[in-house]
Amino acid sequence: MDLTVPEYAYMFGFFQADGHLAMGQGRKGRLTVEISARDIDLLREFQKLTPYKSYITERTRSTNFAATHTAAIWSVHALEARTTINKLGLPYGRKSDLISPPSVTFSRRDYLRGLIDADGSVGYTAKGFPFVSLSSASSAIASFLSAYGKEVTGAERTAKRNAREGIYNVLYMMELAQRLAGHLYYPGCLSLERKHVAADSLSAWVRPHGMRAAYTARRWTDPEDRILLKLNSPTAAAEALDRTPQSCSLRLWRLRTGRVPTPADQ
Repeated sequence: MDLTVPEYAYMFGFFQADGHLAMGQGRKGRLTVEISARDIDLLREFQKLTPYKSYITERTRSTNFAATHTAAIWSVHALEARTTINKLGLPYGRKSDLISPPSVTFSRRDYLRGLIDADGSVGYTAKGFPFVSLSSASSAIASFLSAYGKEVTGAERTAKRNAREGIYNVLYMMELAQRLAGHLYYPGCLSLERKHVAADSLSAWVRPHGMRAAYTARRWTDPEDRILLKLNSPTAAAEALDRTPQSCSLRLWRLRTGRVPTPADQ
């Protein structure tokens, strides 16, 4: 299970989000992944990549969301396989808030695609806007996506738990979603086919004419800070720096109170 190999990094991300490692009596136990039967081809790929005997079964039952639901379950019982997965970071039993990115070197974009395929969404909102999202109870996973997403899209996301369910929902929309989906779902990568198709479809979206682009904060520079301090007037600085008086007033307050370092201190 070399996580520098894209397929194994993806598998492990998928296992962490949608797999279950159960301990039995003695040395017994099993690793299982249960998904909709329409996605059974992915489990067959897992079976090919696993050098241990594994099984794929199907079952149909009623759920809260449908009168009948057919699931496909992949399972492997080998102790060596379970030990390897456990050491990499998949806990036995309940795991949703315990998982975190591997401590070993791993292919980050393939690992993240595995998480999103298992616990995320890719597609269009009801208003027709592209989006990529991931829901997780793990602080470490939410922070990982926020940091990696910033590298790919340039946009910063602050991970916060929602009040109702206590989970993190990290969301990218429009051009940011296009950029992230295009990066994660590259040609020939291991993935859920339907999500790969959805990710590919995002590239066709074009921002409607007249729709304002997302606001991007303009960072303050040392020379601007010096001018602001010299003028000591938000109104005068706004005209000189082509900024709003409100922005200059807030920056001046932060400089004076030490909440940001003055140019001389940097």
